[in-house]
Amino acid sequence: MPLDAEFLAILECPVSHAPLIEDGGFLISTDSKTRRRYRIEDGIPNFLVSDSDELDDASWQEIMKRHTVK
Repeated sequence: MPLDAEFLAILECPVSHAPLIEDGGFLISTDSKTRRRYRIEDGIPNFLVSDSDELDDASWQEIMKRHTVK
């Protein structure tokens, strides 16, 4: 189940403070330098940086393209 749009609008990447987009069971930072991906576990975002992943550039670009973020 997707996160509530109002809730998502106030969330930001804890590393870069960039906006996030929801992609499947993850929140993806829109910051091209950090490219962080955070899991959503039982409807709750896990913002522990140690539990997050850094996406490779091609994967991050594909997600941004899918969500029309430039």
